[in-house]
Amino acid sequence: MVNLVDVFSDFKTGKNIDRPTMVRVLEDVFRTLIKKKYGTDDNFDVIVNTNKGDLEIWRVREVVPDGEVTNELAQVSVTEAHAIDESIDIGDECYEQLSIEDFGRRAIMAARQTLVSRIMELEKDEIYRKYSEHVGAVVVGEVNQIMKKEILVLDDETGNEIVLPRTEMIKGDYYRKGDVVKGIIKKVEMNNNVPFIMLSRTDPGFLAKLLEAEVPEIEDGVIEIKNIVRLPGERAKVAVESHDERIDPVGACVGMKGSRIHGIVRELRNENIDIINYTTNIPLYIQRSLTPAKISNIELDNERKRAAVYLDADQVSLAIGKAGSNIKLATKLTGFEIDVYRNQAEYEIDDVDLEEFSDEMEPWVIEALKNIGCDTARQVLELSAEELIRRTDLEEETVRDVLKILAAEFEEEK
Repeated sequence: MVNLVDVFSDFKTGKNIDRPTMVRVLEDVFRTLIKKKYGTDDNFDVIVNTNKGDLEIWRVREVVPDGEVTNELAQVSVTEAHAIDESIDIGDECYEQLSIEDFGRRAIMAARQTLVSRIMELEKDEIYRKYSEHVGAVVVGEVNQIMKKEILVLDDETGNEIVLPRTEMIKGDYYRKGDVVKGIIKKVEMNNNVPFIMLSRTDPGFLAKLLEAEVPEIEDGVIEIKNIVRLPGERAKVAVESHDERIDPVGACVGMKGSRIHGIVRELRNENIDIINYTTNIPLYIQRSLTPAKISNIELDNERKRAAVYLDADQVSLAIGKAGSNIKLATKLTGFEIDVYRNQAEYEIDDVDLEEFSDEMEPWVIEALKNIGCDTARQVLELSAEELIRRTDLEEETVRDVLKILAAEFEEEK
């Protein structure tokens, strides 16, 4: 009996279970207990007191004259009824309160197990429901356990356990037990009847929420985030649009002397964030997406979703970015595959035509390089190996050999 009451008390204080559900489950468990003992629960009332954390079981039978009881479950003799309540008469209903101990120790233990099991299921379902409704919301928690492939975080608000996989962590993230972690709920699912809540710091939505928190105009809907692309911990590009011509969306997001963006950059481990003004003018959008490079000309192929971008020699490396980061993000942001070319007038006097290397390079390799607009050695050398592999479809080993041959040409001149 004590165990069952204790479980009931725990159930009463459960934070994740609403009162109507609590009453329904408790009634179900105790009515099952009654059915096992009496075969039916038709003449029984189960009263749950959610405030006190206890319950009452009442048996209701009709009072009949002695010797006329035909259904012991529904009727009680007047003599037996008087033992319960002396004021009762024939034809009245006799209410008898039952003690849980009357059901026997084994039945009580079985009911206790059922109740515990139902409580756990309900709590799991409630956790799943609650977090499913908050996918994309920011969560702040404390590191509870550090594992090889993931970190377990306790949600500050609910105390529930959330998983932060290392694949969802920013490069440079390092945590110890007890450290505070901020991220967004990326995914919620049930694994083997256990809610799995995934936290992410790399999702573009996390940057969107950070901006929303720092920029009131975004939260108010005056400024809209049209698209976000990220290389977490390295670089990000955010396209924003203002619905009020009096407000500059880029300036509003950056803030006075970068006041609004600095906190976000720190949270994202010094991720370089480019805020650009969104436009439906594709050439202008591509030009802005390649910030900080200055573009001379753009040729679009809308059918193939490709853009040929021409720049001065000193702007090529800016357009490509470190390890190709700038051009990768610009491609993802605009939806156009962007190819970078140096302006023809910028050829250097000491440059060498690729045909001059026909004795060291196969003709099909030279042709592949010319097809991407590289007619000279310096034009090829200005592109990274990764960029050349992507644009020419040449094998990595071939590209490395080409760069070695061309670089050697200018080293000899020195």
